[in-house]
Amino acid sequence: MGSVRFMHREPIIRPSMPRETPTDPASVAAMANVRAMLSFIGEDPDREGLRDTPKRVVHAMREHFVGYTMDAADELGRTFTEIDGYDQMVLLTGIDVHSHCEHHMVPFVGKAHVAYIPDGKVVGLSKLAKVVEIYSKRLQVQEKLTAQIANAIQTHLQPLGAAVVVQARHFCMCYRGVRQPHAWTTTSKLTGIFLEDPATRSEFLRLIEIGQQPASGW
Repeated sequence: MGSVRFMHREPIIRPSMPRETPTDPASVAAMANVRAMLSFIGEDPDREGLRDTPKRVVHAMREHFVGYTMDAADELGRTFTEIDGYDQMVLLTGIDVHSHCEHHMVPFVGKAHVAYIPDGKVVGLSKLAKVVEIYSKRLQVQEKLTAQIANAIQTHLQPLGAAVVVQARHFCMCYRGVRQPHAWTTTSKLTGIFLEDPATRSEFLRLIEIGQQPASGW
């Protein structure tokens, strides 16, 4: 057999298309407010590097807070009942959380661990991550975020119980105020059997710990 030759190809770099400047009244007002904030901090909003910043910020805000346009009920509405009687825990660990503190509008980032025990029906695993995203992509406090995720699962899936733990670092206390960049905040919300049965609660916490460890062979 002849030798196989691999040809090196340079990656194709496609220039990104510039986004159009929004013209709707709400966006125009928001961009004016961004210009005012730039002036407030002592910057010149008309200098080259900042001319498009109001437009960029408005586009970024739509992405950061897209959760206001989404409904957890839509994500949790489709369920599956062909599960051969499965009635044990379903746990998704290490879901990325990117949110913004409603007090200072600065990020807090971390992980969410979400579990439920089905009562005759389950939901697609990606929908659990989507519910976390829906509530994360809003102005939040971590305590409320944790409760909203758990309550949505309990309300729409009606499982035997739901459990959520969120662990996050808050930039509002990392780089301002008390300046504690290594501090993590942990919150939890338990419903149903997770709240009532110590053994189920202990299993949930143990499985979270296992889920945070790298799997062998990966």
